[in-house]
Amino acid sequence: MRSRGGPPLAPPQLLLVAGALSQYAGAGVAVLLFHSVAPSGLAWLRSLFAAIVLCAWRRPWQTRWTRSRILTAACFGIVLCLVNVSFYLAIARLPLGTAVAIEFIGPVAVAAIGSRRRKDFAGLVLLVAGVGLLSGVNVSGSAEGVAWALVAGVGWAGYIVLGHRLARAAELRPQDGLAAGLAVGAIVLAPLFAWRTGPVFTHANLFLRAALVALASNVVPYSLEQLAMRRLTRPRFAVMLALLPATATLMGLVVLGQLPSGADATGIALVIGAIWLTA
Repeated sequence: MRSRGGPPLAPPQLLLVAGALSQYAGAGVAVLLFHSVAPSGLAWLRSLFAAIVLCAWRRPWQTRWTRSRILTAACFGIVLCLVNVSFYLAIARLPLGTAVAIEFIGPVAVAAIGSRRRKDFAGLVLLVAGVGLLSGVNVSGSAEGVAWALVAGVGWAGYIVLGHRLARAAELRPQDGLAAGLAVGAIVLAPLFAWRTGPVFTHANLFLRAALVALASNVVPYSLEQLAMRRLTRPRFAVMLALLPATATLMGLVVLGQLPSGADATGIALVIGAIWLTA
């Protein structure tokens, strides 16, 4: 398959793998910045910097917008920004792979509701078991982290539904909705989180590292996901995200030295199995 007027596109599975590696490498860098910048402030900066880059690249104002598409893009951007905030508050308290696995309650619910097959019930049982195991392992250390991961999971379900609607709109280029949505989200949420950015704008090193997080965690993965969403149904896309818990665990090990325990690894494996079972 070719992009519009462009070279052949890579398989959507490959796009998701590349995006996942970039996204969680960026998350690993973000964790290292939490001692200097509040997680919620860094998450907002991630959306702001990504919106600036994407708007400069895609120039979404040149696209023909309807009121419905503008509203969808705005809701998408606000949801995505809030997912980023919830996720950063989770990984500030939990290992990266564990937080991502718990977060998957949202995507698996989207896949199960979309496909409605009998074995989806078995997948949901595995999901509940995996998330329950991970929550039980970590609740004594950070119940708050588990709660934020679950909030991010609910928001992620909204991201899939709204993002898929934008990506499949024939009148929009793949990343136009993403660029416009992130811009709206960053502006709307600025009063809540802009004041928590700490010394980012006065220290060049912090500024550059925060910009790197935005590029690796927002611009690259979400742009690739928009391309993948155009070629996958919503349930299939949700299921393909099964790659993410394993990728996050790998990046947590490589970037942060977070070696999962036996119980953590079992919970993550159950979540991955639940996602594939609903395929």
